Amino acid sequence: MQSKLGLDFKKVAHARELAGNIAQDVQSFVERYTTVAVERTLCRLMGIDGVDENGVPLPNVVVEHLKERGALKEGVLYFLACAMIQTGKNPQEIAEQVAAGQLDLTQVQACDRATIDQILQPVIDGSLDRIRTRRARRENYLETIGEGNKPYLYVIVATGNIYEDVIQAQAAARQGADIIAVIRTTGQSLLDYVPYGATTEGFGGTFATQENFRIMRAALDEVGEEVGRYIRLCNYCSGLCMPEIAIMGAFEGLDVMLNDALYGILFRDINMQRTLVDQFFSRVINGYAGVIINTGEDNYLTTADAYEQAHTVLASDIINEQLALLAGLPEEQMGLGHAFEMDPELENGFLFELAQAQMAREIFPNAPLKYMPPTKFMTGNIFRGHIQDALFNMIGIWTNQGLQLLGMPTEAIHTPFMSDRFLSIENAKYIFNNMKSIGDEMEFKEGGIIRNRAKEVLDNAIALLEKLNEEGLFTALEKGIFGDVKRPKNGGKGLEGVCEKGANYLNPFVKLMLERK
Repeated sequence: MQSKLGLDFKKVAHARELAGNIAQDVQSFVERYTTVAVERTLCRLMGIDGVDENGVPLPNVVVEHLKERGALKEGVLYFLACAMIQTGKNPQEIAEQVAAGQLDLTQVQACDRATIDQILQPVIDGSLDRIRTRRARRENYLETIGEGNKPYLYVIVATGNIYEDVIQAQAAARQGADIIAVIRTTGQSLLDYVPYGATTEGFGGTFATQENFRIMRAALDEVGEEVGRYIRLCNYCSGLCMPEIAIMGAFEGLDVMLNDALYGILFRDINMQRTLVDQFFSRVINGYAGVIINTGEDNYLTTADAYEQAHTVLASDIINEQLALLAGLPEEQMGLGHAFEMDPELENGFLFELAQAQMAREIFPNAPLKYMPPTKFMTGNIFRGHIQDALFNMIGIWTNQGLQLLGMPTEAIHTPFMSDRFLSIENAKYIFNNMKSIGDEMEFKEGGIIRNRAKEVLDNAIALLEKLNEEGLFTALEKGIFGDVKRPKNGGKGLEGVCEKGANYLNPFVKLMLERK
């Protein structure tokens, strides 16, 4: 494409080549390991659901059963298949027997691979068909009632009660929102299990559960039919249950998922080995389900200086792009993250923000970029905050962003009221309509502030990628390259849930999903 910024696309190609090497290095590690979260996801793909008499999810019961016996490296599918052959029962019945102490999976008779494949195939086909059916339902809505224009107006609900969230979400859709993100309750990313059923209590958000997904999806379909456009649902498959939440979202028809390993490593201190293995399978699932992933680069700028460290966002976006491609995600499903987070006292800050947003659009022309609002320098002055959000919205329409997460005038004061959300949507709709074609009309002065800033950020990102290419991503995370946060390779939460794959290990879903079967 013709660059309005005068970017050198040979440099961009070089940056992608470097990031591709970094991603391949990560992938060579990922393919040798599994995790408790991956194996619980496979349980769910086998149809295992529900909880035991103590309220422990049955996928956790089965996986912990194998882990305690030192057998997890062979994978849950191997043992489930052998138990199915020996007992004639389905995976749900087998899980219930394990929970009741009536069956030891490690004591079932070993089976050959051909017989295992034969017994698993109908269950695998059923799960894949369930995901395809859900995806087709979304595509039918998009073809029949349509959707809003880009940038999609993306707002949050966060009451803690799924039924209250429904009221807030439907109100937001009627006010003009295109994407509803149900914020996850504080700390859920650190739970190594997914709660079961509908929930009515949460702090700063609502628990991500499959039943909550079902309830909200039904509510948004209802209001979407009412307003005459499809409303997308967003949640969070980050944290210690990344692939599990991805498959629950795929089953229940979610459209957007926060899905970024680096965010969990940096901001939740989740072990990097664990979360990078989990990320791959979660992205394979999201790719197959047609889900747009959102990455978390915007968060770097809440801990590091947004002007000085802008190149780390670009470098991370390019790495995330390459990791996503390895997981079968097309560019059209990559909501790569960046943010409007510079100090409003910075002279010409708007021009620098505009340069970076235009640069992201030109480097990732097919991606529905996720543009995050100003939060770091919100003071509680709602009038100034509303102006900051207006400037953010101007850049969003000017540079054709994909997902515009709207800021609230009461940012940094309280969880938004419906009236606050209305003001934010009204602000964005006014600016998007009045400035709709500004990006087509405006050019940037050669040798000017905007072009020079974009070139500077790209050059700095390439220098960083060259360094990462030499050291590897694991070492970079240990050194605090991203967000000024250092994390040890063998530290953090969840490392005990990682194990190397054994001789009998199998996960046919990866190949089938990547081949779109």
